[in-house]
Amino acid sequence: MRTKVAIIGAGPAGLLLGQLLHLYGIENIILERQTGEYVLGRIRAGLLEEGTVALLDEVGAGARAHREGLIHHGVELAFGGARHRIDMHGATGKTVMIYGQTEVTLDLMNARKDAGLTTVYQAADVKPLDFDTDRPRVSYVKDGATHEIECDFIAGCDGFHGVSRASVKPSAIQTYERVYPFGWLGILSETPPVSPELIYSNHARGFALCTMRSMRRSRHYVQCSLDDHIDQWPDERFWDELKRRIDQKAADELVTGPSIEKSIAPLRSFVAEPMRFGRMFLAGDASHIVPPTGAKGLNLAASDVHYLSQAFREFYDEKSSAGIDGYSARALARVWKAVRFSWWMTSMLHQFPDEGEFGARIQLAELDYVVNSKAASASLSENYVGLPF
Repeated sequence: MRTKVAIIGAGPAGLLLGQLLHLYGIENIILERQTGEYVLGRIRAGLLEEGTVALLDEVGAGARAHREGLIHHGVELAFGGARHRIDMHGATGKTVMIYGQTEVTLDLMNARKDAGLTTVYQAADVKPLDFDTDRPRVSYVKDGATHEIECDFIAGCDGFHGVSRASVKPSAIQTYERVYPFGWLGILSETPPVSPELIYSNHARGFALCTMRSMRRSRHYVQCSLDDHIDQWPDERFWDELKRRIDQKAADELVTGPSIEKSIAPLRSFVAEPMRFGRMFLAGDASHIVPPTGAKGLNLAASDVHYLSQAFREFYDEKSSAGIDGYSARALARVWKAVRFSWWMTSMLHQFPDEGEFGARIQLAELDYVVNSKAASASLSENYVGLPF
């Protein structure tokens, strides 16, 4: 098989890149080791920046998001038993959209199917080869037979545990990581949201977040120990703990119900540099991970894909390698700012085992400053709604 760009990974990053390249007349094939059903079953992020929505619109996959997504103009910070609203739209003129990553993935899958483009699911033993030459290849096994794709470029959009970054020589890559000493226990339930906008709560018992996927489906999180297991958290215990960590008004109005999904996710900050290795490029979680506190993971993948698709377009349309040569530095400049913001939000809102009373008072002082200072509130808002591409 022969194509211009071989994309590894059919999550939102790979699918969005594939649609942008198709729009620009650049042939591409996507390889995915899981089934399409498995990919759609992964419950992930649910908050989109305006730039991400604009990219979905550009490839013709944004109509359902505009119909069903929830536009939020602000966010609420809860601490000291009270809630304080940050008017993000007032500070920036921008909003965010609540729309699940699963829905984004489905919309992009359907757009790719409608365009008649090739996605190979259940592609086993995928290997990016010769990406340090001008004739890269990708091999994979399907139905017991080995196949090979010759291409001009490889795009590694296969996530943190994917093969793309793992194929790079350790001496050619630098990684930076911070592992946080706690996780998020999250549940999804068929219950109405407790508030029209997200509530981020700093509490002595630990962080909590009340968010939603629709006006009928809620997503809630509580900070938990990394040693905890799902079977230690029956629904009743979760709801009781959540009520303890949010303000009294929210606790009184919270509608509880059986969970339809429950999981524990560890939190980490991770960046791999550079994001280009010869003719292979990394995008999304293959290159960086952020704690979900700042809602940046999916949106960072979208900005990577924007930069990368523009670079490929410039290469083919203008016969210029300036875009691909500058991709890594351009993407990483935005990545590190989002990593900083996600780290800051995480540090301000969670209970850290070793910080003690001093750390707790610093957090409260920081939160009080953020909600009472126009400059600090505007800074949070600017980062939360998404820095410009």
